[in-house]
Amino acid sequence: MVDGTHRETEIVLEALYLWSCADDDFVMDEEQQLKMMNALMTDLKSMAATQLGEPEKSILKCLAAAASLSFNFYAASCPFVELMVANTVRSASSSDPTIPGKLLRLVFHDCFVEGCDASVLLKGNGTEQSDLANKSLGGFAVIDSAKRLLELICPGTVSCADILALAARDAVAITGGPMIQIPAGRRDGRASAAANVRPNIVDTSFTMDEMIKIFSSKGLSLDDLVTLSGAHTIGAAHCSAFSGRFQKDSHGKLKLIDPSLDTSYANELMRMCPAGASASITVNNDPETSSAFDNQYYRNLLARKGLFQSDSILLDDERTRKQVEGFANDEGRFFESWSRSFLKLTSIGVKTGEEGEIRRSCSEING
Repeated sequence: MVDGTHRETEIVLEALYLWSCADDDFVMDEEQQLKMMNALMTDLKSMAATQLGEPEKSILKCLAAAASLSFNFYAASCPFVELMVANTVRSASSSDPTIPGKLLRLVFHDCFVEGCDASVLLKGNGTEQSDLANKSLGGFAVIDSAKRLLELICPGTVSCADILALAARDAVAITGGPMIQIPAGRRDGRASAAANVRPNIVDTSFTMDEMIKIFSSKGLSLDDLVTLSGAHTIGAAHCSAFSGRFQKDSHGKLKLIDPSLDTSYANELMRMCPAGASASITVNNDPETSSAFDNQYYRNLLARKGLFQSDSILLDDERTRKQVEGFANDEGRFFESWSRSFLKLTSIGVKTGEEGEIRRSCSEING
């Protein structure tokens, strides 16, 4: 980034901070949001486009779309939408503790492909769901349940994209993470293609540079990468997601080939996922506090107990090690950063205004 963009970047971060840290004592109404975003965009537009690198352009594109969202979007049309979604998530999670992790993963896979437009929820041949990387996604029934309820109370009003973003937000809160405000007004996309999945999502075997490239293309920074990786503090993964860290020996048994993994933890993983293990077996992302959204994930990284190669890299790479250590030692700092980064995540490529539609059913487009 050239020096001339420093002030603009500071404004972006300040705007995101104000949005994400809003609480009962500080809630921006629509007029305040509009004034803030107008000032932001005016300042940014004063820059010559040639002075901005691709990451900054991605951020501006993301913010321009997010500026059309509103914290009070459903205040008149469906005032109880957040309560209904939260109750649906809470009810589903009480009977199935894996739901929060599934919802959080689902919003990542939605927003990174085609933006946060619920394209991942569409069923059918050749849709995003049909890609192998999405075969293990879950939580769809929770979104469908909330949508059915809202269609009874506020028909044709609340988008599936908003429901998914709110549900993921609530999934974090009910497992002990920060409860943050996110704006609404996303509309549902009408396209979903399996071919768009792999080029846009992070694989657990990616190098740091590969992850940075994906995140940067979404308008997300290196800080966002480390912060949003903290989603792995809840949820579970199939054995195949980390099998590359092991190799079969001459006797057909697994052996550790990744020196960045703690030996005792590796032995436990091999016990749970032996050679030839069933494809249905899952392992908790966080071996210590798997049902709590906390900073244990980063403590695990310091102990070399990151489940994925993409986790361990965060500690091994000098560009991210300090942030990992900071989050491991200060949960409040992680939660504050999570609030900002999650807001950015759920603002990626949103469709607003006349774009897209409000689906009647989350699994299919309207007519």
